[in-house]
Amino acid sequence: MSRSLNKAILIGNVGGDPEIRTIGSGARVAQFSLATGRTWNDQSGAKQEKTEWHRCVVWNNGRGSGLVDVVEKYVKKGEKIYVEGEIEYRQWQDKDGQTRYTTEIKVRELMLLGGGGRSGGGDDSDGPPRRSAAPARPKAAAAGGGGDDFNDFPGALADEDDDLPF
Repeated sequence: MSRSLNKAILIGNVGGDPEIRTIGSGARVAQFSLATGRTWNDQSGAKQEKTEWHRCVVWNNGRGSGLVDVVEKYVKKGEKIYVEGEIEYRQWQDKDGQTRYTTEIKVRELMLLGGGGRSGGGDDSDGPPRRSAAPARPKAAAAGGGGDDFNDFPGALADEDDDLPF
C-alpha cells in the first residue's frame, strides 16, 4: 500500500473573532476564517491581488485543556497566525433539504505570529513576521539562575563577527 499525505500549512490574518461551541459529548470546537493573499503583475505590468478565505476548525476531545482554549483566549480578528492541519471536505443537508458542501482546514497546530492591525508586535507587511520583545523581568527574578536565560548575559548574542559556516 502506498503512503499518502494530507497537509495544509497557512499563514494569514484571522477574518473574525473565533466562534467557540461545546457539543453534546462535551468536546469543544472553535471555528474561524483565515485570509491568505498573493500579489503578482499581469502581462501588462499592472499589479493584481487575490485573497483566499479558508475555514479553519479546531477540536478539543473533551479531556482537559487543548488548542480550542488557546484559540478562545488569544486568537482575535486581524491577528496574523500560522496554522497547520489537514484539508477536509464535508457535505450535509440544510434545513431546506439542499445538499451543501464545505472545505475546511482541520487545525492540528497553531502559532500566533503577531502583527494583525491591533496594538503591539509587528506590522502587516509582506515581509517575515516580527517577534515582539519579551517583557523585562525584575532583577530579583533574573538573578534566580535559570541557566537558559540569555538576559543574564547581555553580550552573549550580540557578537556578529563570528566564523559561522553558513
